Amino acid sequence: MKIIGISGSPRKGQNCEKMIVAALEVAKERDFETDTVFISNEEVAPCKACGACRDNDFCVIDDSMEEIYEKMRVADGIIVAAPVYMGNYPAQLKALFDRSVLLRRKNFALKNKVGAALSVGGSRNGGQEKTIQAIHDWMHIHGMIVVGDNAHFGGITWNPAEEDTIGMQTVSETAKKLCDVLELIYKK
Repeated sequence: MKIIGISGSPRKGQNCEKMIVAALEVAKERDFETDTVFISNEEVAPCKACGACRDNDFCVIDDSMEEIYEKMRVADGIIVAAPVYMGNYPAQLKALFDRSVLLRRKNFALKNKVGAALSVGGSRNGGQEKTIQAIHDWMHIHGMIVVGDNAHFGGITWNPAEEDTIGMQTVSETAKKLCDVLELIYKK
C-alpha cells in the first residue's frame, strides 16, 4: 500500500515538509510505500475554470499537475500538511486542490482513499483546526475516508514544529491512524 504526503507550504525545508517526513516515517516503519509532493518544489498554476478537463483526461495547463495527478491516483492514502495563512491554507495548496477537480470528473479517482491532515500555526491556537477542517472539506468533496489522530482532527503543531513535542505527537498519531484504517480496509 502507498501513502503520499503533500506539503502545501511554499517554503522549502520548513515546518510542513518536516511534518510530512515525520508522518511518512511512521508509515515506512509499518512497511507502507511512500511518496511526496512538496509544493515548494513544484509549479502549480491556479485553475482557470476553462472546463477542458470535462472532455480530456488531462489539464490544458502545462505545469507539474500531471505528475501530481498520477501520484494521487496510485496512492491508497493521502496526508496533507498546510501552514496557516490568514486563517486557512495558502494559495499554492488551493491551486492544487482546485486543479484536482479533474480527478473528481474522472470517476472520482480519489474516492475511498484514506485522507488525513496536518497543520502548523504561529501559536497553539493559530488557526490550525480551521485549516485542517478546510483540508477535510476537500477530501470529502472527493469522497475520501477522512481520519484524525484518534482524539482530534489531525496533527496540529506550532512554529517551529520540530520543537513542539506535543504537536509532533499528534502528527505521529495521525499517521498511525491513517495506517490503521488502510490496514483495516485492505486486511494487511
